Formats: sequence, C-alpha cells, structure tokens
Amino acid sequence: MVSVAEQDDATGMVEVIHAAFGARPPLDPPSTASAETADSLTATLARGTGVYAEVGGRPAGVLLVVPTAPGVASFQRVSVHPDFQRHGIASALVHVAEELAARAGHRRVELFARSEFGQLITFWEHRGYRVDRPAPHGVVLAKDLPVVVVVPSGAAMQDLGERLASLLRPGDLLIATGGLGAGKTTLTQGLGRGLDTSGPVISPTFVLSRIHPPRGSGPALVHVDAYRLQSAEELDDLDLDATLADAVTVVEWGAGLAEGLAPDLLEIEIAVRPAPDADDDVRLVALHGVGPRWADVDLHALRGPRG
Repeated sequence: MVSVAEQDDATGMVEVIHAAFGARPPLDPPSTASAETADSLTATLARGTGVYAEVGGRPAGVLLVVPTAPGVASFQRVSVHPDFQRHGIASALVHVAEELAARAGHRRVELFARSEFGQLITFWEHRGYRVDRPAPHGVVLAKDLPVVVVVPSGAAMQDLGERLASLLRPGDLLIATGGLGAGKTTLTQGLGRGLDTSGPVISPTFVLSRIHPPRGSGPALVHVDAYRLQSAEELDDLDLDATLADAVTVVEWGAGLAEGLAPDLLEIEIAVRPAPDADDDVRLVALHGVGPRWADVDLHALRGPRG
C-alpha cells in the first residue's frame, strides 16, 4: 500500500531509509542517510510531504517531497527496503510523489543522484527525468510537472473547459485521456461554451467525429472519439487534416494515436480520486503542453478561481 506519509509513519520510514542506504556499497564521502531519525523525518514532513509504502504491514518504501525554491520540489531519501526491491514499489512511490508535487502547485521536481550509481540514473531517465546540472559527487536530475487542477464536480469541469478555451487558438490539438465517465466530454462541453460554438457537445462515440461551427469569429471545435480506433491509420481516415489548422481539435482516447497530427499539442489526463468528505469523487485534471506553442502559456492560471 502506498499512501501520503503521516508524521506517525516516521519510525517506519527511518527503518526503510537505514536498511536501503545501508545495503548500498560504501561511498566516499558517505551518505548522510544513516543520521536520519524519527525526529528529523518528522521535521522534514512538516516542511513538505512524503510518500510511504507498506507491504503486509511492514515498512517498504519512502520518498520525501521537500520544497526548495518557488515552484520547485526536491525528491529526497528515495528508498525501498531490500526485502521488497524489484516489486515495482519505487515506480509507485514516484508516481504518487509526482502527483502530490503537482497538486501542491510545483512546476518541476529535482533530485540528486550519485555518479557511482549509473543504473539509478537510468531508472530516473526512463521516467522522464533529465540531467539538469552537475553537482558535487553526482548530478541533479529534473522533470517538468504537468499542471494539476482538482475538479470537484461536473459543473466545475465545464467551468475548467470554459477557462481553458480562453487560452486556445486555431490549430490547437488537445488529446484527452481518462477512464469511462472520467469527464472528458464534460470538459469538452466547457470548451464549446468558451469557444461559443453551436450545437450540443455530446460524445461522438458512434459518428467518431463532430464539427461544431463557431457562432462568431472564433475557431470551430472538432470533437473526436477514438475509443473504437485501433491505429493512427484509422484516425487518418477521418480527414482531420482538412480542419486541423483552422479549428480547435479535441481527441478523446487519443493517446498513442493522435500525437502525429501536430508537433504541438496539449495532453489532458483525467484521473478519478475518492473524496471521503464529499458525495462524489473528485477529478484530477493534469495538463501538459508539448512543443513551442505551449512554452509560454500559463496553464497554472487554471488552478485558481475564475478571473
């Protein structure tokens, strides 16, 4: 089980850190991990947050998320107990930690890796991290995070789509992913409202693609459902190239299929998370711009209330 670390977990976290770092080959200079105590971890958690994994009630994994600069968090003491290595715990820790950091509004995460551990550096590179700069006895790796917006209701999802529409322009390609009922079409309905297009925006599951013309001078909305498509070639048969340059195109279920339509795109991933204190689950909408088109677009503005 992987969960957000509580201060009461500090003792178990120390056990993992000491076991994991103690099993590594001797280093010069040595790691400071052996000096960690329950008190020091409690203080670190008070400054940031962390992720804690257990297997059968036993401490198994730790990852601390510590703010280090405006918009930047550092991953520290990334550890898996030797008894539970090679069980996917490290990848699970990273996934949850990235979500935590993004939800907190951090724009990127960094971590230090010792130069002696090339295999460890490769582990991070396979997860999208890059060597950002050298550091004494190693390197600092970094990864830009998506913007994550917490959406508590269908009305809020439409509102997010409407606000996102204000950032769009003709030629934009949006690829939306998420499970059945996650809210992809609801978000697109908000886009249609923000773009002031005509016709009700409903899922084009059976017709595969719908074009919603603008009421005014803005771009049309092309709404595509790629759920039943098996390949990018089948997507090509929809002739989206004919409208791509002049419209805003949204492709639901388009991951792995639609990326070749344009060099610049906005990836939108919607995840459903339980909300114990609410009647409905919340949605986490992760937005990640790809390409120069999105380099200067402030997607973080969508995290705040309507302006």
